Amino acid sequence: MDHFADRLRAAPQSRLQRGAAAEALGLARQLARWAQAIEQPGAEPREMPDAGMFAAADQITVAVHDLAVVLTSEAEVGEALRLVEEAQKRAGV
Repeated sequence: MDHFADRLRAAPQSRLQRGAAAEALGLARQLARWAQAIEQPGAEPREMPDAGMFAAADQITVAVHDLAVVLTSEAEVGEALRLVEEAQKRAGV
């Protein structure tokens, strides 16, 4: 999963501006909501803030690692991997 974050860090600013950073932030928010739902079922999820295009890679890293701590099955891990791979393709990095 860190591959996507590494590719974002290496991406030129123009690529980030063309949507790669927005795609990364969307994924980070989705993964963060998923982790929060497991950790605190029924609680209102907090939204990961937009810290800017240059922070998107770090936000993915944090969200992925937070989610990995709470996942309990191989199926959930597989779903998380699928989400990351799809977002990376859409981001074009």
